[in-house]
Amino acid sequence: QVQLVESGGGLVQAGGSLRLSCAASIRPFSLYTTGWFRQAPGKERESVVAISWRGGSTYYRDSAKGRFTISRDNAKNTVYLQMNSLKPEDTAVYYCAALYLGTSFPPVAYDYWGQGTQVTVSS
Repeated sequence: QVQLVESGGGLVQAGGSLRLSCAASIRPFSLYTTGWFRQAPGKERESVVAISWRGGSTYYRDSAKGRFTISRDNAKNTVYLQMNSLKPEDTAVYYCAALYLGTSFPPVAYDYWGQGTQVTVSS
């Protein structure tokens, strides 16, 4: 059974940092493009950042550029999201997801999803 488990969310003040982790049980993890998505109350789920299964390409939504960094460790089956300079508008449930052998950014393209971790940024 495929599982993606996010961790690292929490409450942080504006300007602070958080590092999210997503541990995946899928094999082989190296063949999956992985991404981070978020959903705020009353809003649609949106793409934040993704990293290709080859690891050579990354995709960022404009508001995340320069503040967020995605990375992956295929040996640990884990993808990370380092979030710096957090803003109140970053408050949402953050999800990681995986896409087999594809390279795509929209949430609808992804095959497997985690349960999400709450990120709350106070002003």
